[in-house]
Formats: sequence, structure tokens, C-alpha cells
Amino acid sequence: MSGHEQFGEDLALYALDALTGEERAALEKHLATCAECKLELEQLRGDSALLAMSTVGPKPPARSRQRLLDALAKEVKVPTLSPQKTREDKYGASSGRTSSAIRRPWWGWMGWAATAAVIVFAASLWKENLALKQTVASASSKVAQSNRELEEIRRIAAPIIEPQAQVVTLVAAKTAPQPQGKAFYLKNRSSLVFVATNMPALPAQKAYELWLIPTSGAPIPAGVFKPNAHGSATVINPPLPSGAEAKAFAITVENEAGASTPTMPILMVGAGE
Repeated sequence: MSGHEQFGEDLALYALDALTGEERAALEKHLATCAECKLELEQLRGDSALLAMSTVGPKPPARSRQRLLDALAKEVKVPTLSPQKTREDKYGASSGRTSSAIRRPWWGWMGWAATAAVIVFAASLWKENLALKQTVASASSKVAQSNRELEEIRRIAAPIIEPQAQVVTLVAAKTAPQPQGKAFYLKNRSSLVFVATNMPALPAQKAYELWLIPTSGAPIPAGVFKPNAHGSATVINPPLPSGAEAKAFAITVENEAGASTPTMPILMVGAGE
């Protein structure tokens, strides 16, 4: 074994500041006269710095891995010997060191790199888990919004599709094309959908008002509307008293804000079918 090769293992420990006692003193004495070991020590320190800055996992940089493999290749494979014999071969019988010193493997210092890789991997999993939770929360919000919209559609459609709904058609004479209105009323839900077609245009600040004519009592306002350019209009679920029995529906012309009692004449009227 050459003069510097016998210090190969100690160089790795010395680079990590893990070499102490007589071994450290012997190595430092050797470094004072061996340029090749000095160069190897600087390379090992550079490799350690590269590993410390790595954040992608336990795999070391390619240059560091090759250097460490080269250091392994320099180690001489010998038969198993007693600790005292090993010390004498390496440092000489006159060194005076006992066999009680236990060698630490040079690769033990890499355990921290595996720990760092586990921490990085755990952080990555945490980020993915947070993103997944946000995605689930967003999806849940969209589902809730869809359910609310579906419930609103069902509520609007109820007086049209329910068999017990009262259907009233309102017509007017002496007008071409003839205006028509159809009311779908579900009294047990106080739900009303009214659809009008061919309604004549109105003067400014005027509007049509729909009235629910109960079996007893005064007419109940059931919504104000203006037809579009094609004469069509709708009234959907105006506020109505609960369970009001409808004998008929009627339409009058009122101010845009609506009225509390009908203004004569009544333009359209229809009784329950």
C-alpha cells in the first residue's frame, strides 16, 4: 500500500469533521507532506457540499458518486484480521495505538442524505394532498351549486308537471293575433307559472298586472310584467298567500309599479279548468 492510500478511509471521515484523536493527528501530519491526499480531501469536501445542496432525493451528483467509487477502488481487500493486526499494518507496530478503537464505515455519513430525501418526499406528498383537498372542495361546491339550480328548476316546473295543478287559459276577443295567457297554479305550494303570448305593446310607464281571483275576498296581485318585442312574457312564482283557492285569473293594465286593486277594464280573464 502506498504512503497516502492507507489514509483513504480517514480522508472521508476528516472531510466530514468526524475524525478525532490519534487518527486525526496522524492524518494531519501526513497531509502536511502529501499533495495528492490534500487534493483528494478537497475533492471529498466539494462532493459533500454538492450533496448538501441537493433537494431532489437521495441520489448524489454523478461526479460525487464516481469520486466515492474511486475511493472504494483504492481500498485494498485483505483477509479478516484481528483489530490489533489491522492497526499495525496501517500505522506500524510502534504507533502505540490499541485495538479498542472501532472503525466507522466511511459511507455512514450518507445517512443524513437519505433522511433529507424522505423529508423532501414527505413535503411533496403534503403539497399533493393539499392540492387534492382543494380540488375536492371545489368539486363539492360545484355539486352543491348544481343541486341548488336543479331544485330551483323543479320548483318552477312543479305547477306545470304536477297532475293536481290547476291550468287556466286567458283569452281576449276582437284582437288579431289573439293574445293568450296560460296560468299553471299549484295552491298547496302557492306556486304559479304564467305564460303570455301575442300581448300588445304598452305605453311608457305602463305594465300588465296578473290577478288571482279567489273564491271569496278581493283579487290578489299575482305579478307585473311587460311583453318583449314578440309579445311574449312570463311570471314565475310571485308572492301569494298560502293555499289560496283560485276561481279565476285576470289581467289589467296598471302603472309599472303595480296596483293593490285592479284598474278597470279587465283585458283578459280565465276561469279554472
